[in-house]
Amino acid sequence: MKIYSSSRKIPGLENLSLTERMSLLEDASKKIPIPEKTLLNILKLFVIVPVFYLLLQIANDWWSLVWAALITMLYPLLVKPLQYSFAAKHLPKNLQKGDE
Repeated sequence: MKIYSSSRKIPGLENLSLTERMSLLEDASKKIPIPEKTLLNILKLFVIVPVFYLLLQIANDWWSLVWAALITMLYPLLVKPLQYSFAAKHLPKNLQKGDE
């Protein structure tokens, strides 16, 4: 499985506008099978749960707030490429073949 860091790097979507790419990726993400969606959601939980744990630790240590903010900012960098990769497999075939 190839990891795409941007929707612009997905084959067949390079020349489309941002709204068109997001629309196609949204439709494709609805077609992701249950096991892949479950894996993606578990990975999201691995990122989100430490944030809430760190927020609970603010009473003891104010640096926890900084770490929670840092993890929150890194969330899109960790999760979006996986979402793009899972959804790219379910894009319409004519988009992918037209670019090759």
